[in-house]
Amino acid sequence: MPRSTRRRPALSHPAAEEIDLYDVLHALSDPTRMTIVRVLRAEPERACGTFPVDVAPSTLSHHFKVLRESGVISQREEANRRFSALRTVDLERRFPGLLDTVLAALARNETGAEATWHG
Repeated sequence: MPRSTRRRPALSHPAAEEIDLYDVLHALSDPTRMTIVRVLRAEPERACGTFPVDVAPSTLSHHFKVLRESGVISQREEANRRFSALRTVDLERRFPGLLDTVLAALARNETGAEATWHG
């Protein structure tokens, strides 16, 4: 059976000046999305199906959409794959230090939780 010739809708990304703090904070409030952000912080770009998360593909697509539409990530398509990257420069210009602060707080929280758990 031939594959569909329908094209996926174009990916929408807010312009850098339209990135809203509340949308970014909402996007960063989910553990799965934070896993995506942490991986992208360590790697400049990654194929969407290769993140170490344990969610259904449709749920993962939703998380990518929230991150993309909030301005946290950009995505591009290449053949039948979609690649994601953090919009670090745009986020830093718009909200200096925000991403570093959130990631550092998450790391402190996880370290504190481990210390309590093993304590």
